[in-house]
Amino acid sequence: MRLSDLIAGIDPVATRGDLEVEIAGLAYDSRKVGPGTLFFCVPGEKVDGHEFGPAAVAAGAAALVVERELGLGAAEVVVADARAAMAPLAARFAGDPTAELRVFGVTGTNGKTTTAFLVREILEAAGIRTGLLGTVKQVVGGVEEEVERTTPEAIDMQATFRRMLASGDAACAMEVSSHALVLRRADAIHFDVTLFTNLTQDHLDFHATMAEYFAAKRLLFEQAGATRVVNVDDEYGRRLAEEFECVTFSAAGGAADYRADAVEFDTAGARFLARTPHGDLPVRTGLPGGFNVANALGALAAAVALGVGPEAAAAGLERAARVPGRFEPIDEGQGFAVLVDYAHTPDSMENVLRAARRLTRGRVISVFGAGGDRDRDKRPMMGRAGGELSDLAVVTSDNPRSEDPAAIVAEVAAGAEGQGAEVAVEVDRRAAIGLALGRAEPGDTVVIAGKGHEQGQEFEEGRKVPFDDREVAREELRRLRGAA
Repeated sequence: MRLSDLIAGIDPVATRGDLEVEIAGLAYDSRKVGPGTLFFCVPGEKVDGHEFGPAAVAAGAAALVVERELGLGAAEVVVADARAAMAPLAARFAGDPTAELRVFGVTGTNGKTTTAFLVREILEAAGIRTGLLGTVKQVVGGVEEEVERTTPEAIDMQATFRRMLASGDAACAMEVSSHALVLRRADAIHFDVTLFTNLTQDHLDFHATMAEYFAAKRLLFEQAGATRVVNVDDEYGRRLAEEFECVTFSAAGGAADYRADAVEFDTAGARFLARTPHGDLPVRTGLPGGFNVANALGALAAAVALGVGPEAAAAGLERAARVPGRFEPIDEGQGFAVLVDYAHTPDSMENVLRAARRLTRGRVISVFGAGGDRDRDKRPMMGRAGGELSDLAVVTSDNPRSEDPAAIVAEVAAGAEGQGAEVAVEVDRRAAIGLALGRAEPGDTVVIAGKGHEQGQEFEEGRKVPFDDREVAREELRRLRGAA
């Protein structure tokens, strides 16, 4: 594609050089530049992409998108915001694939992964080949792929949408993070349905206030043409429903288009009666907990908005598999329950521990911590949730990143003290899991929270050590069985 054709959809501040040059690819990382590449010089928090302009040109870049002229000999497209220009140009280069794909986007603090999984399962059960973009994995043409971040950069994402179409996908279910919305990664996506789960404290290292955090999430619902599906059990969801025309849902049985009634839980999951605009539907899901009733109800409403019949959507929910690392049971023949969950916010910790309590005749034992280089204010709040809702709270390390793990643990433990639970501190995460499992008795439930599906622990200078809570729990259970 010629550069002049590619930039026809934007209004650059200025252009320099040969605009008829052929563009063979797009890149924002100079290490991925090859002959004919259009390189985006994106200013970041730590480094400025303009510094890599010379390296990009040396690697064969045919043109640069810049915020200031560099005069390196390649054609230059000068724009006010290089990051904002990335999404529309990436979509145009890829042939605007989401104009053909049916796209479902879900945002919120908790529940994004589960809801996206459920929507994809429903669509697949209805015979609609569906891709997935999310925290745990992405799926293109039925093939699972690893992910680096919840919502990829626009260049990668638009190329993935194109691959989905080429692989036979007719739809895509995707998580949309607040970071992606603020950083303009999700621009130029034609969403058919957008869904809001909830908003609780998280990411206040990136968003200065909850008001800013909500404003970021709100961006997803400003797009015209999409059906908006909103959880009105959440105060921020009610705000969205007041501002926009929405399809509403309530797992608590409140006034909404989709309501959950007669909710029952057991070890196999949950069942409820969905009161919908299309009549009452009995729903069965293999996901336990009140929070998963909300996720299932939202997925049901979204799938219907995407064109799936209500009965078919309910049937798809019943067949949906569990989401990796989300209230995932670990069974090595022990006489007590072990659950691994991604809960890493105060609200999600409360939800998971309350759900575990409803399924437990003995004690609830929790293992949890908090991440480093992130919102410090939530650390004592995490501790308080664990201390209030557990019988034994084992506070440990999560992803300390550049911080001292012991210092983070101390901040979390301070919030747990005096809340009713016995509090144990063990900085080493494997040892903490072993401690909790060793203290468990028949009828108890051990909840290992914070990392879920993650495959490693992050330490200083980006060092990542392999660590999977699920595998470690299995190994520790086998060790205990051998010792016994």
